[in-house]
Amino acid sequence: MNNLPPIEDLKLFCAVVRKLSFVATANDWGCSPAFVTKRISLLESALRVRLLHRTTRRVSVTEDGHTVFQWAQRILEDFDEMSRAISSSRTTPRGLLRISTSTGFGRKRVAPALSELAGLYPSLRIHLELLDRPVDMLGEGFDIDVRIGGEYEPHFIVKRISANRRVLCAAPAYLERHGTPRDLSDLGKHQCIVNRERDLPMGVWRLTGPGGLRTVKVSGPLSANNGEIIHRWALDGHGIILRSTWDVSTNLKTGRLVMVLPEYYQDAEVCAVYPSRLAESAKVRVCVQFLAKKLKSEHGAVNESASPGTLHSPDTVL
Repeated sequence: MNNLPPIEDLKLFCAVVRKLSFVATANDWGCSPAFVTKRISLLESALRVRLLHRTTRRVSVTEDGHTVFQWAQRILEDFDEMSRAISSSRTTPRGLLRISTSTGFGRKRVAPALSELAGLYPSLRIHLELLDRPVDMLGEGFDIDVRIGGEYEPHFIVKRISANRRVLCAAPAYLERHGTPRDLSDLGKHQCIVNRERDLPMGVWRLTGPGGLRTVKVSGPLSANNGEIIHRWALDGHGIILRSTWDVSTNLKTGRLVMVLPEYYQDAEVCAVYPSRLAESAKVRVCVQFLAKKLKSEHGAVNESASPGTLHSPDTVL
């Protein structure tokens, strides 16, 4: 093969595969769809294969395209490591930083912090995606996934950036109508507003209390897959919710919500998760440190007064 494809064309191709859209990729890259089309055509000519099927409505990846995509990701990772080894990227945050997190936490906490970070480092380009589902970091090309609780893959680096726990709470109006639970077993008789965010099991609450870890099955007439909706319904008096203290602390302070069975909680620390290959990346290191500083300063009084659960060390590699 005489004409090797440029690195930038491989990057552009990977971006198109992730978006399955020339227009969306062009918007992300700040170029025209025609430019994207031209570069993909040149890449196909260089490789002598058809990479994408394109119609007026959709883009799909060919079998050869899937193979090229897998190899291109490896090549680009190796190229990035080489670039970091011979440049100042270990000390100066620069380039594109792709971050994912859940919708509510991302909108209320992560996005404002990243806005400040962008002002401090003009050479850093930040792309944030809010996803209420498990994320395939390597396959989707994310540098950092900010998670609240859950399991962590053993081949990723995990750094705690804020303490947090989930607590049971309800509006005073609901408790006046239905009474206050005295034990976890009572929750089965109550209207519980259940939700599923990312990989959390729906309708099964596992909580730590005086007797250790207990599991209770809950149900109710309302459920959703969005935490902000669940929170709103609780304020409207529809039932009991299990929510993070970062989300409900203000309403607990004002009395719009009341803690139920306060001796029970669910550990849900906020962690930054990223591939080990980015351990020396300045942009990742600066972002994680900045998020930890901002989230700590905004930490709710409910978390501060609660006894901390077993938390990972800020530098733990799981």
